[in-house]
Amino acid sequence: MSIAMNWVGGEPICALITGARCIDPRTGLDQLADVLVVDSCIAEVGAVGSLTAPSEASIINAEGLIVMPAFTDPHVHLRTPGQEHKESLATGTRSAAAGGYCQLLAMPNTTPPIDSPEILRGVFSRLAEEAVIPVGQLACITRGMEGSQLTEMGLMAEIGVAGFTDDGLPVTDAGVLRRAMAYQRLHGLPIALHEEDPSLSAGAPLNEGQISAKRGLRGSPGIAESTMIERDCAIAELESAQIHVQHLSAARSVDAIARAKQSGVSVTAEASPHHLLLTEAACDTLDTRAKMNPPLRFEEDRLALIAGLRDGTIDCVATDHAPHSKDEKSEPFEIAPFGTTGLETAFAVLNQELVGNRDLDLSTLIERMTSGCVPFGLEPPMIKQGEPANLVVFDPEESWIAGEDGWESRSENCCFTGRSIKGRVVMTIASGVLVHRSGRLSGGEQL
Repeated sequence: MSIAMNWVGGEPICALITGARCIDPRTGLDQLADVLVVDSCIAEVGAVGSLTAPSEASIINAEGLIVMPAFTDPHVHLRTPGQEHKESLATGTRSAAAGGYCQLLAMPNTTPPIDSPEILRGVFSRLAEEAVIPVGQLACITRGMEGSQLTEMGLMAEIGVAGFTDDGLPVTDAGVLRRAMAYQRLHGLPIALHEEDPSLSAGAPLNEGQISAKRGLRGSPGIAESTMIERDCAIAELESAQIHVQHLSAARSVDAIARAKQSGVSVTAEASPHHLLLTEAACDTLDTRAKMNPPLRFEEDRLALIAGLRDGTIDCVATDHAPHSKDEKSEPFEIAPFGTTGLETAFAVLNQELVGNRDLDLSTLIERMTSGCVPFGLEPPMIKQGEPANLVVFDPEESWIAGEDGWESRSENCCFTGRSIKGRVVMTIASGVLVHRSGRLSGGEQL
């Protein structure tokens, strides 16, 4: 079954990007090179000055810049249908393009939830009219995300859904999840899991620790996540099912994924920039932009996530881009909604903090940032002759303050707002179409 990737599309560019440091860990490329883009594809990659561009090609002088495969994100909330006051398909995908993304997978916890073929077709239609980069859609595991009746998974698989999830809520009934995994073997699409034991988390607004005690708020312990991961990996092993574990936050969770992989379970996992860079200390001021689910945890959890990303236990980076209106995030901490936006800052802030502090090398970060859609059967972007032109041009020297000039996203609830960042995406090409540019490219031609 083929996965539908829906978007508006556009006129492919014809361009020669010259003089950049080109990095692609999958092809082993890391050198100064020229890249020629023609007819939506990478026509050639060669030494600087060695390529002949068509007469109609734009010449982009990228000296001092970095060219990478564009990023893919398996976990974003585009809020369509029903929550367009938070984000629209157009603003959400423009936000992604500004962050260097060429492909997204959207979550189905909308209003109403995407739990039927009819609603799914409607979303596909709207994506084709509004999305500026390709977007795949996940559908719900259970009807209404109520955790009891399975959706028409087979029919939605035939329509082109990318996978299934009740993200935002766990599937607490093990029997229901086992039936879903049995169906998973038939349609072959991954089941993505929000791992949380509600009897342990109890709707807590932050991590169980010093900050929750100091603020007199109920806390959620890390085992609320890790024990569910262990349960669900056991069910997946029993059913020979393929699962994807969303937004890891705890050291015990990384250990659980590592053990499951060693046992042969078909499980992949993701981590988000906020969990990789922040701890519960960010909640000390009760800034609701730091209110996440799962919550920000301890420094030892953060370090374990970095180690898991580095050694491959964690397969990819996912932003869990979760836009909310200003009014919603202005509520008191204990009742404000969970979530942060992150598409526009993800690579830049991870490059600055993780690569800059030598917690991760640049090629590994690029590989994990471009692997998001791989667990769902989609090919990763590559800088290679004949491949679709999915490219990011990154200026490692441009300094900016996150949010100072506003956001492409409709929402402002980014936990990195106000952070001084060195390095910024200046151009994104998705399937050969120029979907984002900013500023002038080191004296090069403005497209």
